[in-house]
Amino acid sequence: MTSVQQAVADAHRREWATVLAATVRVTRDLDLAEECVQDAYADALDAWTRGGVPARPGAWLTTASRHNALDALRRARTLRSKLHLLVEPAAADSDLPAGPMVHDDRLRLVFLCCHPALDTKAQVALTLRLVCGVTTPDIAKAFLVSETTMAARITRAKKTIAAAGIPFRMPAPGELPDRLDAALTTIHLLFTTGHTAPAGPALTKDDIATRALDLARLLLDLMPDEREVRGLLALLLAGHARRATRTTAGGRLLPLEEQDRSAWDREAIAEAHDPVLGALRGGDPGRFAVQAAIAALHATAPTYGDTDWGQIVVLYDELLRVWSSPVVALNRAVAVAMVSGPATALAEVEALEQDPRLAGYRYLPAIKADLLRRLGRRADAAVACERAITLADNDAERAFLAARLASGPEPGGAG
Repeated sequence: MTSVQQAVADAHRREWATVLAATVRVTRDLDLAEECVQDAYADALDAWTRGGVPARPGAWLTTASRHNALDALRRARTLRSKLHLLVEPAAADSDLPAGPMVHDDRLRLVFLCCHPALDTKAQVALTLRLVCGVTTPDIAKAFLVSETTMAARITRAKKTIAAAGIPFRMPAPGELPDRLDAALTTIHLLFTTGHTAPAGPALTKDDIATRALDLARLLLDLMPDEREVRGLLALLLAGHARRATRTTAGGRLLPLEEQDRSAWDREAIAEAHDPVLGALRGGDPGRFAVQAAIAALHATAPTYGDTDWGQIVVLYDELLRVWSSPVVALNRAVAVAMVSGPATALAEVEALEQDPRLAGYRYLPAIKADLLRRLGRRADAAVACERAITLADNDAERAFLAARLASGPEPGGAG
C-alpha cells in the first residue's frame, strides 16, 4: 500500500461520518450523499497522488463531497428548489440546550438514522453503516444474520427515510427518548467493533473504539440526567482501559487472566466510577447500567482470582431480566464456571447450542472448547475449538484458538 493509499484509508476510518453528515446537509438524501462521499474518496486518491496529502484531509474531503453534491443537484435541475436547504435557519435548534455537541454533525446523523419511523434493528444497522462506516458484513456479524439480510435491511431503512421526508436536524427534547435506546445501542456496537474487530489482522481498532467514546461523551453532554447514557459511558471507559494489555507486542491475544493490570488505564477506570454509580441509583437499572457494573467489577479487581465472580453472576441474572439475550446467557456461563465449576457452565452452554440465534456465533464453540479443556476432555475440546476457528475471521483470535487447539488440557480461565 502506498503512502497516499494509506492516507486515504486512514481518512476513511477517521473522517467518513463527519464528511457524510456534512454532505447530507446539502442533499437531504442519504443515498445521494453516500455516492458523493464515495466519489470524493476516489477523487482523493488521484488528487493526493499528484499534489500530496493535504494538511487537513477531512476538510478536503468535505469540500470535495459537497461540491459533488451540488453538481449532482444541478444535473438533476433541482438546485434552485434545494437552495433553501443549504443553510439551516438559525432557530432550528433554539429549543435545544446550548452547547457544542448539539451542533455536532455526527450526532445529528445518529438521530436522523435512529428515527422511530424505522424499527430498532434497522435504526442501529443504518447508523452503524452510515455514521460509523462499519462494513455491512461486520454489521451482519454483530446482529448474527447473513450479509444479504443485513444489506436488504439497510436499503429498506434508507428508502423509508427518503419516503417519509425525515429532516436532518436534532430532534426536539421531547423526541429524544424515542430515539435514545437505538442511539445507545449503536454507540455500544460501534465500540464493540473497535474493541474486538470482527475481521482483519489486528484484535482491536482503537480509532473506532475512541470514536464511540467520543459519541458517548457528546450524548452525555446532551442528556446528562439519563441513567442509561451514564451507564454506557462507564461501560465503554472500563472496557477501553484495558486496550494496551489485550495483546502482546507481537499481536498475540492475551485472555483476561494473563493481562498486566498495572498497565490498565487507571484514569479511565476512575472516570467511569461516578457515571456507573449514577446509572445504578434511582430505581431499577437498565441494561447498560448493569453491564457497566459488571465491567467495573472486572476493572477494579486487583487480580483475576480476586474478581467477585459471585456478584458478577448476580448482575448477569439481573441483566437477563432486563435484556433477555442468548449472548448475555453465554457470557453469564463464563462467570458461572468461576463460581460453580466448568461442568455446571458446560451444561448451560450446551443448552444454548439449541438456540438458532447463536448458530454462527464464534464465541459459543470457543467458550465450550475452553470448558471442555478445563475438564480434561481434550478430544471434545479440539472439536469445539476447530468449529470456533472456522467461524472466526479475526487473525488474532484464530491464532489464539489454534494455539489452544495444539496445547494440552491445562486448567485455565474462560476469559
